[in-house]
Amino acid sequence: MTFQVGDKVIYPNHGLGIVERIEEKTILGTTCGFFHLRIVSNDTTVLVPVANVDGVGLRKAITDEEVERLFSLLGDGKIDNHQNWKGRFKDNSDKMRTGSIYDMADVLKSLTFLSKSKSLSFREKRMLDRAKALIISEISEVIREKAIAVEERVDQALEKCFVVKARNVARTAARTTKITKPVKAAAAVAVVATTTVRRAAARAS
Repeated sequence: MTFQVGDKVIYPNHGLGIVERIEEKTILGTTCGFFHLRIVSNDTTVLVPVANVDGVGLRKAITDEEVERLFSLLGDGKIDNHQNWKGRFKDNSDKMRTGSIYDMADVLKSLTFLSKSKSLSFREKRMLDRAKALIISEISEVIREKAIAVEERVDQALEKCFVVKARNVARTAARTTKITKPVKAAAAVAVVATTTVRRAAARAS
């Protein structure tokens, strides 16, 4: 993927940056092209080798249309459940490294949901805060709204997600109950029938 000066790009775990210039540098006799990125959140400059863009996961910021898709994803009620801490932390760390805002949304949903029932470890709390901050900063820049307003929309989408999740769990439980009752009733009928047959056979003998 190639970028031009002025492009808004996302550098995984750094957040949104602006391509300020592209230049060549000679290092140890090798000439390479570099993107100079200004990271918006802390106004620092990062150099990314042009040849290593795919390796570091540098990508363009999402579009206005993708923002709406993202909010739909945040509120869809689908949450990854990991019982094992190590497995959960590894999966979430891998998602954060991809730089995909949709992967970060999955991390945000699962860790926010988990935080409502238990205290997160320091590393998971830091990951949750990072995922939320990166998502908010990118959306804010794309739709040109203040971060506090975007955060409110994100929180509303998450609350909707948890309501949908709870509703789906309740429906599944209700269906399971309905299925279980006929099975139990059939079993009871079978027991009664077997007992009746045995009694009849005993009387006949």
